[in-house]
Amino acid sequence: QVQLAESGGGLVQAGGSLRLSCAASGSFFSNNAVAWYRQFPGKQREFVARLATSGSTTYADSVRGRFTISRDNAKTTVYLQMNSLKSEDTAVYYCYTFWGMDYWGKGTLVTVSS
Repeated sequence: QVQLAESGGGLVQAGGSLRLSCAASGSFFSNNAVAWYRQFPGKQREFVARLATSGSTTYADSVRGRFTISRDNAKTTVYLQMNSLKSEDTAVYYCYTFWGMDYWGKGTLVTVSS
């Protein structure tokens, strides 16, 4: 059973930074594409960033230039570095990967106070 676990959420002032982490069980994770999504209250989850197996990255327009997705050297954890946070970034952030089926973490709450 694949499990994804996010961490690093919390309360931060506008303009501040947070780094989210996504760890997974299973050796497949080290070479699998991973993405971050977020969900605002009452809204559907929206794409934030993706790290492909090639190492290429993709970002939503709303976060490009402020957020960075990366993987640690051991390839056991994927990060989302979030800088210049805005109140509109307040959401629950989810880690996602596909390995025969969709896998989601339980999410971590990011709250940005203005």
